Amino acid sequence: MPGPLLLFCFPHAGGGPSTYRHWHRALSPHVSVWPVHVPGRESRAGETGFTDVESLVTALESELAEPLTQPHVFFGHSTGALVAYRLACRRRAAGRPLPRALLLSAYSAPHLPSPLPPVDDLDDPSLIELLRATGGLPADLPARPAWRDHCLPALRDDLRLCTGYRDPADPPLPCPVHVLGADADPLVGERDLRAWDRHTTELREVRIMTGDHCYLEHTPEQLFRVLRPVLRRYAATVPAG
Repeated sequence: MPGPLLLFCFPHAGGGPSTYRHWHRALSPHVSVWPVHVPGRESRAGETGFTDVESLVTALESELAEPLTQPHVFFGHSTGALVAYRLACRRRAAGRPLPRALLLSAYSAPHLPSPLPPVDDLDDPSLIELLRATGGLPADLPARPAWRDHCLPALRDDLRLCTGYRDPADPPLPCPVHVLGADADPLVGERDLRAWDRHTTELREVRIMTGDHCYLEHTPEQLFRVLRPVLRRYAATVPAG
């Protein structure tokens, strides 16, 4: 039987490993799920976060150096898709092994304008309203003082990763890319997703599912039905351990 394929999961803005707490059970035995823990989130809440994509990617490549020597795939949702893509670009430039595939969810191709307005122009109520409009916030969450005091600043920093990003026009990646999105996403449309073909020589599919920007949390099973055969295919090429 093939050895394990690592699935590195990069979270959305403000997200952490808990976003992927049910994924190992849903996707095994084809992969071993490895949630990427970004500074400033959950158990790393006391650490200083990042507002620049390239600085974050530098830190993550160092932290993940050992597990990245194993066969792996990247999955990134929203902001996490941009981080996953830039980490793959960094590794290609350094001559290091690339992911067997990139699975990029709910994020516009990086040469396009950010799907979000500059967050520095938004006060907290305006930012909360924007997040609610994307379907990403439960109605009662902003009323919780702990969330407003600790999570909202971290989420704002994560959004700066997107709004401050400027695409360096790197050559297309040679690894397969699967692009995922939702039909009622108010931020990222199908045309924005299909534009990822500029950034890979192997765009395998653009899959549109039912839901809004946070479809993977609201209806995870439809995403698992898409991911299982894809991951099974890449896992089948991993030599037995």
